[in-house]
Amino acid sequence: MFTRAERLISLRNLRPKKKEGFLKVISIFSFLGIMLGVAILIIVMSVMNGFKTDLTKKILGLNPHVVIQPNSFQIDKRYISRLKKDFEDITISKSYSGEGIVISNDKAKGVILKGIDKSEKNIIEFFENFTSQGDLNNFNSNKVFIGSELAFNFNLKKDDTINLMTSSFVGTPLGNLPKQENFKVAGIFNTGFIEFDQNVIFINIEDALSIFNKDDKDQNIEIYLEDPLKANFYKENIQKLNENYFIYTWSDLNKSLFSALKVERNVMFIILSLIIIVAAFNIISGLTILIKNKTKEIAILKTLGFTNRSIKKTFFLTGLTIGFFATLSGILLGILFSVNIEKIRTFLSKVFNLEIFPSDIYFLDELPYEINFYSILIIFIISLIISAIASYLPATKISKMNTFRALRYE
Repeated sequence: MFTRAERLISLRNLRPKKKEGFLKVISIFSFLGIMLGVAILIIVMSVMNGFKTDLTKKILGLNPHVVIQPNSFQIDKRYISRLKKDFEDITISKSYSGEGIVISNDKAKGVILKGIDKSEKNIIEFFENFTSQGDLNNFNSNKVFIGSELAFNFNLKKDDTINLMTSSFVGTPLGNLPKQENFKVAGIFNTGFIEFDQNVIFINIEDALSIFNKDDKDQNIEIYLEDPLKANFYKENIQKLNENYFIYTWSDLNKSLFSALKVERNVMFIILSLIIIVAAFNIISGLTILIKNKTKEIAILKTLGFTNRSIKKTFFLTGLTIGFFATLSGILLGILFSVNIEKIRTFLSKVFNLEIFPSDIYFLDELPYEINFYSILIIFIISLIISAIASYLPATKISKMNTFRALRYE
């Protein structure tokens, strides 16, 4: 593609003469601009990928992967048996959720009451990971597990008593009244999600059906998969068994959140790519000045038999070399910073006495990162294309130069 002579001339162009100091400064700024642009782009993309992965893991730890709701058609045992037969790699559990009000210490708040079976594997794993007070073994009838935020707001602790009220009615001599029952706090969980810890109360499935005046056929079917990312595939196939049931996945529940993250990631990619484009303008400026300063040398090369195309290739290679090594340096710098991003965050927090990415807002114990080599390849290709375009544009001016006029130049 490039002859040995073209490569030698290109390398010579990268070493400006002493009187071309300004040209050297432009080349350095071109190199640094592209390098920093690529590095920042990789760091931001790595942190956003890590944030999305970390958030996904936490969401999967709190939600079933697929949920089947009976609606007006109750779920019978034959349907459950067919599910187990047709999909042998799934784990099935039952639950029931409804809205209620928690009353304690002269305070009241609307909450989600979720009835669960404490013997289910996924429930055991949840409480093993998130329990801060109490023991699942003590989670018996008329006992509840509450979130840490709810416990803090209501000044509750283990073995305290709360009152739960639902929209179901019970007949009394005074007429129908909302159903209320007292429950003892068996334990407290802390997931790190403020909304979840503030608004969800776990109760036994039997207590949930009782307080909402429901029976076994009104329960939801919760499905857990070996690969949660295949939830939509299972949803489509399960829906074919009975279209009367309402089926949704964990991604359906969080679609708006992940859509917002995707949009934000794409916008950041576009904005940060502008840094590389701006830096590429320095390549255009530098090569334009270089060509102007090398007018006499270009004319001499033409008299020696070099074609316009060959001379253009030497200047194109000069700009592309700057872009290539700047991109490569930016990738290495970006990966290095990404791997050590938590140490850098901790250092900056101590130096400037600032809380960067506070855990109570971002649900993070530490700043996550995930290096996606496919994304790095895309960034590498885009940076090279921008550098190639920036190198090609000034090189096209060479074909318009007149050899004899150039020899009289200077």
